[in-house]
Amino acid sequence: MFNVLRLGQRRTESQPKATRKKSSDTMLPLFIVAMAIVAGIIEPRFLSTDNLINLARQMVPLLILSLGQAYAIISGGLDLSLASVMSLAGVLGVLSMTSYGPFVGIAIMLATGVIMGLLSGFIVAYFRTSPLVVTLGMLSVAQALALILSGGVPIYDAHPGYVQMIGFDSFLGVPIMVWIGAITAIAGGLVLRHTVFGRHVYAIGSNISAASKSGVNVKLNTMLVYGVSGLCAAIGAVVLTAWVGSAQPIAAPNLTLESLAAVVLGGVALTGGSGGIRQVFYGVLILSMLSNVMNMIGVSAYYQTLAIGVVIILAVILDRLRGRGRE
Repeated sequence: MFNVLRLGQRRTESQPKATRKKSSDTMLPLFIVAMAIVAGIIEPRFLSTDNLINLARQMVPLLILSLGQAYAIISGGLDLSLASVMSLAGVLGVLSMTSYGPFVGIAIMLATGVIMGLLSGFIVAYFRTSPLVVTLGMLSVAQALALILSGGVPIYDAHPGYVQMIGFDSFLGVPIMVWIGAITAIAGGLVLRHTVFGRHVYAIGSNISAASKSGVNVKLNTMLVYGVSGLCAAIGAVVLTAWVGSAQPIAAPNLTLESLAAVVLGGVALTGGSGGIRQVFYGVLILSMLSNVMNMIGVSAYYQTLAIGVVIILAVILDRLRGRGRE
């Protein structure tokens, strides 16, 4: 066990100090501040209290899905099924609410996400298959099930109390959905940095062979990683379904790619074994601010899609450059 802890720490502590810590912990916050100042100059309403609250709401679904994506990438994989699993969880949850109430509906959403994630993780771990191919297949399976169950149309039978409380109510002046996002991020960070499971995730992403020889149950932990990813997709479904007031069989399909871009843009290496939740937050904030500003100044949705694509490409290039710096 001592070897496992040291294995996870070598990648997550000593290596990032020279390069990644400087770029992520110093440069990105400065870039975010500069971006906010420029956005405020271009559109003064950007810095208004109402818009900042709206920005926080917009961030939450992407932040939650990016947390699950971060676990998958840090472990050396990735998850392309997040948005589809979120759609399926939302559909099953809202269908259940009509007969059993909101609490059962939310429980079914969470269970659906975890089961789909564990299924992906089981196939990846025990059949030694590519995470890209498996999660791409799970994307199709989850999407098809959501369309079949919903008849291909949005379901507007979400419980009014659930919609009001999670989607629109506030606590201490902060929307409930923002609290959910913050608590999820904090919990994800604590598990990743301060538990044995978290260190195993880093160890597997750093060197799967060394992790296995050090006593890490690679198959079980890989399965659990995708279970966490599925849980994040389900929490995203709870929040997004309440916010829009309905279950969408194709809910925010771009969120999967945006979560990938946010994770890499923030400084999490695509090769696995390094990064953290703080870096994920930076990436999510940058993408959300960019989208928010473009909406405020009336940029066409087509150009917004183009901008997100460019950001994804730049994120991959930055990840490659950071990798060369570590070498």
